Amino acid sequence: MKLHTESYGKGPALILIHGFSGSARNFRVQARALQGEFEVTLFDMRGHSRSPAPEGAAAYQLQELLTDLDEIVQRLTQPVILGGLSLGAKLCLDYALLHPERVRALVLASYPTSGEDPKRKAWSLGFSDAIEQRGLDEAGAEFVWGERSRFDPKGAALIRQGILEHAPAALAHISREVLAVSPSPRTLAPKLRELTIPTLIIAGSEDPESLGPCRELAELLPNAELHVLEGAGHVVNLAQPAAFTELLRNFLVPLARR
Repeated sequence: MKLHTESYGKGPALILIHGFSGSARNFRVQARALQGEFEVTLFDMRGHSRSPAPEGAAAYQLQELLTDLDEIVQRLTQPVILGGLSLGAKLCLDYALLHPERVRALVLASYPTSGEDPKRKAWSLGFSDAIEQRGLDEAGAEFVWGERSRFDPKGAALIRQGILEHAPAALAHISREVLAVSPSPRTLAPKLRELTIPTLIIAGSEDPESLGPCRELAELLPNAELHVLEGAGHVVNLAQPAAFTELLRNFLVPLARR
């Protein structure tokens, strides 16, 4: 699986991972801002944007996504700093739980609501079914950028443009195989309490679905700090790019100098 990757700068290794239906482009602002202090690696997950989209649901289970991430980690100087948004944050945390010795620090932004939540599970399964039955454009209009969303017309148009560049079957499989069955932080509590990696947690004040999980993570992880950016929604790094980047720099640069 040769994923699309992008590299910026030199220094300690920092990997930033986009969320579900996003791409490496989502973190270019942060990559360019931090390239003077870090070697920043971005990539498109399998099934997203410019990366391959293999066939079959089995290719999109969590372990396959983590294997892709591990291949990137193994090409860099370890330990690495892992950061991600939403699904990307989940991958970062799950990888750190599997390989804590390979991770220097974590940045978890807008950690997703788990599949244990009935509404989240229904959304994930409903979105998958709608993609397979009616196509990605109609499914997105119903579940993502349509009348029930809080996006203004310009924002909805941008989100639609971004989502439609992905393989429809891949999004359906990831939504069903990963998002719909994702455990909550409380379920992972015994493992989280033993993870001592320095962790920065960032959430947007206008993202109620992620605020809860982010607060739970901040309580359970022994070496974590939580920051809530006022006025920001789920894609917090694009909603408040300057503030988000400043939080990253303030958290990561002192770690890199140790």
